[in-house]
Amino acid sequence: MKETQDLFPTRLERKLGMFERIDPVVHSEGAQRTNGPLSKEEVDEFERKGFLSFEGFFDKAEMEAFIQELRDYEDDEDLKLSEGTVLEPGRQEIRSIFGIHEVSERFSRLTRDPRLLAMVQQLLGSDVYIHQSRINYKPGFKGKGFDWHSDFETWHSEDGMPRMRSLSCSIILTDNGEFNGPLMLIPGSHNYFVPCVGRTPQDNYKESLKSQDVGVPDDNSLRKLMLEGEIEAPKGPAGSLVMFECNTMHGSNINMSCWPRSNLFFVYNSVENTLHDPYCGNKPRPEFLANRSDWNPLKPVDT
Repeated sequence: MKETQDLFPTRLERKLGMFERIDPVVHSEGAQRTNGPLSKEEVDEFERKGFLSFEGFFDKAEMEAFIQELRDYEDDEDLKLSEGTVLEPGRQEIRSIFGIHEVSERFSRLTRDPRLLAMVQQLLGSDVYIHQSRINYKPGFKGKGFDWHSDFETWHSEDGMPRMRSLSCSIILTDNGEFNGPLMLIPGSHNYFVPCVGRTPQDNYKESLKSQDVGVPDDNSLRKLMLEGEIEAPKGPAGSLVMFECNTMHGSNINMSCWPRSNLFFVYNSVENTLHDPYCGNKPRPEFLANRSDWNPLKPVDT
């Protein structure tokens, strides 16, 4: 892949202060901005906060087949040995399954659900493809948390994603409540890029997917963002949806309850924002983390 100017320097030896975003948040313009399923108010909210949430976006009955497939994966010993499956540190419980749309035809069709695609295209202003997909598990009592981070910081540094023109759709597969470690986001944090300190080791993903040490924002920057925007944790039953911008700071706590928490993530990237060489200077991460083989636009299919 060709090299391009690095507009978002990070993973440096010395701390560089956070700076204001240079890319649009909503990439469609004029009439196209509201030419889609999202209302003007919803588009404006996404632009302001960096995320939208929809309680019960999919019917629970619609989700039942996905939830059963999820249960089957938990007992699949072969899947646990797959490179795209990450186990909890020191345990045999699954933490994440990456490339889920490659594993399952049912989940693959869900990435192309017309309701999702229309909203994503409206916000990104172009056709899109799947950069990454995954399921994050949090078993009752045992599920670990995910530290505060910007996805874009990792995708830019380790995958070579040049600009902020992607977003994630998080679909709740099991009820997300106050006590089982729901996704937390900092409203407005997407308007700043926070460079991180520390060079990226080769094959950093092998450790960072279990416990992230590199690419973690500093406390002072997080404090500033939290004091400006506070923290929100959208909750809801299975079938609820959270769409969040690629640079929105997010994380989650450990699951201290008996209720498991499982969320599905589809990462959509603009076909006009395809990957270059990783900006950290390392070799590209595996395909299950960063799709480099198929950047063809997704076409809607009924699920």
